[in-house]
Amino acid sequence: MKAESQRIPTEKKNIRAMFNNIAKRYDFLNHFLSLGIDNYWRRRVIKILKGYQPKEILDVATGTGDLAIKLIKLKPNKIIGIDIAEEMLVIANEKIIKKKLNNIIDVFTADSENLPFNNMTFDAVTVAFGVRNFENLEKGINEMGRVLKSEGKAVILEFSMPTKFPIKQLYLFYFKFLLPLFGRIVSKNKFAYSYLPNSVTTFPQGKEFTKIMEQSGFINTKHIKLTFGIASIYIGEISKKNNNFANK
Repeated sequence: MKAESQRIPTEKKNIRAMFNNIAKRYDFLNHFLSLGIDNYWRRRVIKILKGYQPKEILDVATGTGDLAIKLIKLKPNKIIGIDIAEEMLVIANEKIIKKKLNNIIDVFTADSENLPFNNMTFDAVTVAFGVRNFENLEKGINEMGRVLKSEGKAVILEFSMPTKFPIKQLYLFYFKFLLPLFGRIVSKNKFAYSYLPNSVTTFPQGKEFTKIMEQSGFINTKHIKLTFGIASIYIGEISKKNNNFANK
């Protein structure tokens, strides 16, 4: 099932360079700046997929492989993780080998908006904190649908903005001022943790995002708020009768 790595389009080089630059500090910063809540969010993704029991899983924008490794709890036959940042994948592979999971999990470089897989290959596609980095969101969503089998499921975990007082105000202060400051100090990258709040605040959320999924062809879409709306899970399914994405 493993495909050959692809060239990453030139316009994605800045994003790739940013994540390559912070790769060695990425896990520490994620867990520290979220107070470890990101692990709970990933467990929610696993819980959603547990009843579905997918055997072939694609983890898009896998990064350092945290979600891909947790997906092992579903006892699939194969998990493939793809990302554009090679240095992130180096760390992911180190974790996979250390846990002796390299017979089940493969990771390699590929573009989320041009997936190197045949139509209707996977039972489930997951993304954790990656869709907001897509250059063309609709194309990325279409690609996820294309590689899903009929009755397949997409589960997307992404940051979102709280809407209720005073959580919204407190979170905005932390997100726009404290997080970039701590991120710059630890990662030594001025751009990365200023990019994060900007990418979240401009990203379509809630019903706006599920509408994009529906327009692409997903059915039975669902939006679940996590931790006062700091993060969200989006779920979409492929038609039981056929995969319309594969027919486009």
